[in-house]
Amino acid sequence: MTELVYQGDSYLKEYMATIKAIKGSRVFLDKTIFHPRSGGVENDTGYMVFNEGMVRVVNVYYDKESGDVAHEVDNASLLPQPGSSVKLVLDWERRYRLMRLHTAAHILSAIMYTNYNALITGGNITPEYGYDDYSLTEFTREIFEEAVKKANEVVARNIEVKIYWLPREEALRIPGVVKLASKMPPEVEKLRIVEIPGVDIQADGGPHVKSTGEIGVIKLLRVENKGKNKKRLYFSVEP
Repeated sequence: MTELVYQGDSYLKEYMATIKAIKGSRVFLDKTIFHPRSGGVENDTGYMVFNEGMVRVVNVYYDKESGDVAHEVDNASLLPQPGSSVKLVLDWERRYRLMRLHTAAHILSAIMYTNYNALITGGNITPEYGYDDYSLTEFTREIFEEAVKKANEVVARNIEVKIYWLPREEALRIPGVVKLASKMPPEVEKLRIVEIPGVDIQADGGPHVKSTGEIGVIKLLRVENKGKNKKRLYFSVEP
């Protein structure tokens, strides 16, 4: 399986990798800094650069056939043969927006759970905005306005975002992580933990910023009543 290098360092903008296989427009690598669409966070895009030129990476996802990370490119015929090295180059502006919004979503979800016992039932993060669905019976804009206000107070404290790995058994003993971690396949022996001390802790595989201050200002865009126990919050970050 492809090594997800970004899980150790989400700030890598370029990286050398080796082509393992090419299947149609799908490219499989030994390592990658491209985040595949997962966990409600959209995929990275960018380029693969080699001696003869470059191709654009237009989509990244977990391949249904192999379970490995597939990098979909715009012109696979230009690529060198498997075994060759390519330089991976991220669309950094897109990635950094996703990181800021992703960490903001963690803060918002923690506040909604702590203050209103509301769990996330769905969501999506794009470079432009994110949304999350919460298991709320009551629907008032004031609830979300207060949550965003509290979230921005956390952002202003510039708290370090800690990322580390724990053995599965140890992670399962942490309140708040259990629900997510218990869904992991039994063969997953270690879980990647994302912790904002005093605010949130959960098992998570996506890219995040190093400190809450990097988020900027969280903006409430709109709220929607999507039905019983499903209230949707749309948000963005500025600048």
